[in-house]
Amino acid sequence: MSTTSSTNTAKTDLEGVRVADPEHWREGPPHELFKQLRNECPVHWSGGMTSFPEEPGFWSVTNQELVHEVSRNYQLYSSELGGMVGMPWVQLEVQNGMFIGMDPPKHGRLKSLFQRGFTPKRIAEHEAAIRAITVAQLDKLEGRETCDLVSDLAQPVVSRVIGSFMGIDEADDAMWAELMNRLVGGDDAEMNPEGPQDVIETVIPMIVQRCQVLIDARRENPTDDLMSILVHAEVDGDTLSDWEIVMGFILLVTAGNDSTKATFCSGMKALLENSGERQKLIDDPELIPSAVEECLRMFPAFAHFRRTATEDTELGGCPIKKGDKVMMWYPATGYDEDVYEDPYRFDVTRNPEHQAFGAGGRHFCLGTALARLELRVMFEETLKRFPHMEFAGEPRYATAIFVNQLTTFPVRLSPGA
Repeated sequence: MSTTSSTNTAKTDLEGVRVADPEHWREGPPHELFKQLRNECPVHWSGGMTSFPEEPGFWSVTNQELVHEVSRNYQLYSSELGGMVGMPWVQLEVQNGMFIGMDPPKHGRLKSLFQRGFTPKRIAEHEAAIRAITVAQLDKLEGRETCDLVSDLAQPVVSRVIGSFMGIDEADDAMWAELMNRLVGGDDAEMNPEGPQDVIETVIPMIVQRCQVLIDARRENPTDDLMSILVHAEVDGDTLSDWEIVMGFILLVTAGNDSTKATFCSGMKALLENSGERQKLIDDPELIPSAVEECLRMFPAFAHFRRTATEDTELGGCPIKKGDKVMMWYPATGYDEDVYEDPYRFDVTRNPEHQAFGAGGRHFCLGTALARLELRVMFEETLKRFPHMEFAGEPRYATAIFVNQLTTFPVRLSPGA
């Protein structure tokens, strides 16, 4: 079982390649294709998306330097004009309702509402609670021979963590996780069996309806959770509309449900494939923060974000026209040979910088400190409890262009069990 590489190393004719087509994503990110793009055509034109014929073509950016250039120039590359992700099943109205889908100055005003709750100091105060949630879920696995690391450990832990931040009843964690998984994995047959159109017709309306119940409850009886902050916050003297609150809720709960889960499971897969690296962490848990950064480099939770050019320009020698879509592929930039030595080698001592949380600029991830803390605690407690975990079957990747994650990961908790 390979950590990253595709078994097919034959070169592809890049001229007709559509990077976002499902054929390239059935076994995770298309690392061989990304390597070829970085080396031969780091700014590449795809004529569209075969699965979504109405979608326009787009430019793929696959090296760190150019992704950094796009990320930091919001005046030239807008998050708001054409949507911040290439997910046709999430309407532009929904994308633009989240602050991540806005341009300044509105982006900054809304993001500032959340920042005080996500500073490293504030997040560190939650370590004991996050550890207790993780340990409680691991306790439920005691006595079992096998489990699915996605559904039996990672998903319940991350759902409860973000649920506790948002004021979600624990009994509703699984419901919200399913809705958010269907939303972000709308093009994956397992995450969203009803198909992308059902996200528009059923999932998003259901999220809005159920979120409205929470809004009404916090408006009447405020608490100290983030939902109460959203409901009672003021921006330029005005409270947020219910729609803005719902969009803020979706952004936080989606990120909380999918980001840590994705990187943790892929990281555990790499540790099972590289027993020597796993043993380093067991022998010296102080290396786990470095391992977290290596996992973030190699296994970023989200495959891309998108921008729209506001005027004619040039990127990496390619002419970008006003209105063109530009996709920044983070599973590609994490393996940039100009940045990393031997980038396909999983090395828990590397402690790299990376672009898993974005490449700088105003849209740098708000939840960075929380994600790092969750990952560290989950690796610490899982390796301590089940240091000899083994594969019990073949993991399955989501065939999806936004979420970079395993949907199933069967493991044997102890050898010989």
